[in-house]
Amino acid sequence: MAASSRSAREAKRRIQQMEAKRELRRDQEKRRKRDNLVAAGAGTAAVVLAVVLQLTAFAGNPTEDEFAAAEAGLTDPSASADPSASTSAPPTNGPNIPAADTAAGKTFTGDLVLNGRPLGVELDGTSAPQAAAVFKSLSDEGFYNGKTCHRLTTADAFGVLQCGSPTGDGQGDPNYTWGPLENTPADNTYPAGTIAVARTGNNAYGNGTQFFIVYKDTAIPADSAGGYTVVGRVTSGLDVVSNIAAAGITPGSSDTDGAPVEPVTIDSFSLK
Repeated sequence: MAASSRSAREAKRRIQQMEAKRELRRDQEKRRKRDNLVAAGAGTAAVVLAVVLQLTAFAGNPTEDEFAAAEAGLTDPSASADPSASTSAPPTNGPNIPAADTAAGKTFTGDLVLNGRPLGVELDGTSAPQAAAVFKSLSDEGFYNGKTCHRLTTADAFGVLQCGSPTGDGQGDPNYTWGPLENTPADNTYPAGTIAVARTGNNAYGNGTQFFIVYKDTAIPADSAGGYTVVGRVTSGLDVVSNIAAAGITPGSSDTDGAPVEPVTIDSFSLK
């Protein structure tokens, strides 16, 4: 397929991600203003929206100039474009993403060590081969060593610890995104012990390096792309995460979402 058509599809994907990021920024600004006006505990729908947005792994909010430049590049016609190329072709993973067949049908077990305390983990290459391949590859490379778990939620029906941001602040690597979604719960319920993949909102190919550990039964509404890929589960040591959650979150705009009071570092993530 012509390189120009691939570039056009990539530009469209970037536009979609930028639009989602701009919308997130607007929602965050509106939510901060609204939180100053409403009583704590009100607005259940707003809380649900915030929870979903907080699980996304954005690579950073684009400026208006960046968005305009990307949009201009997309709409500017190219004489070298392949007119026979389908504009609805599904996205594909880049060469830096490990192939799903490297994990298909396999089960990987190992340890995720947080602040010196190990969790036993198991990744399911049968139900989520692409996700298992990615996390096995990243763990083998030592990518997670020294990374942090930057976000904790402590709502009654929403308890997760999110980890693996390359920058430690929830941003992702725009050069390391992949899909598709796999093994997403039909009922939007993620039982305690679930390990799932964080991603950009409304983007089935917006997965990256981030994941979240569910430490109590949690309901996460699906967005237009679907749910979140369940890649595995914690087999032992879930109390490590529960104890981190019990210490609470740092004061901020939300009483149930923020950075853990106890800073959390990934000492190692090993799988075999």
